[in-house]
Amino acid sequence: MTPLVLLPGMMCDARLFGPQIAAFGARALHLPSLIGADTVQGLAAQTLAHAPLRFALAGLSMGGIVAMEIIAQAPDRVTHLALLDTNPLAEAAEVKARRAPQIAAVQAGGLDRVMRDEMKPNYLTHGPNRAAILDLCMDMALALGAEVFVNQSLALRDRPNQQETLRRVTVPTLILCGRHDALCPVARHALMHSLIPHSTLHIVEKAGHLPTLEQPEQTTAALTRWLEA
Repeated sequence: MTPLVLLPGMMCDARLFGPQIAAFGARALHLPSLIGADTVQGLAAQTLAHAPLRFALAGLSMGGIVAMEIIAQAPDRVTHLALLDTNPLAEAAEVKARRAPQIAAVQAGGLDRVMRDEMKPNYLTHGPNRAAILDLCMDMALALGAEVFVNQSLALRDRPNQQETLRRVTVPTLILCGRHDALCPVARHALMHSLIPHSTLHIVEKAGHLPTLEQPEQTTAALTRWLEA
């Protein structure tokens, strides 16, 4: 059974994949934290240094961005690729302009405020578990802390455009996103699907940026089909 590496989004940890970890318990799971480097290239190299020789790779949001860089650095090590609620493009200028004020606020002790007021409102669509999932997002962010926020912000700000990387992907590929993802909209995933013609595009209904938690059964089912390809 091929090991599965799961890469979480910005200021998230393995709890982002809690339902999937429960479902895939029999599979060898590797759950790296995206900490310890302030570039996407460094985070990818760090992940590769501790990953199995060959593995299936799934990343959500920032995790997907790092997954694309892993494919760029070591395509022969990845057997399957899943890109969830993510973006293959370099950071847009208007988003980049917000990074410095956010970093300054977090360095001044405002991590909880930045997460509560500027980050979390963009994560989820409306649903019965919205409040509990937002509380979990805050718990994950505060557990990781200000230094990780700064490093991850810098990595995202300076990330490369990965469209050429995706054109070279040959392994079974799932591209999945929530229908109502405001951060990485459906159009970004349609673009990735066009760059990898053999990929499968799956839109999760009644979900925003975190379908692993918002619609876990539908997301886990899509991932299961992908792993069996």
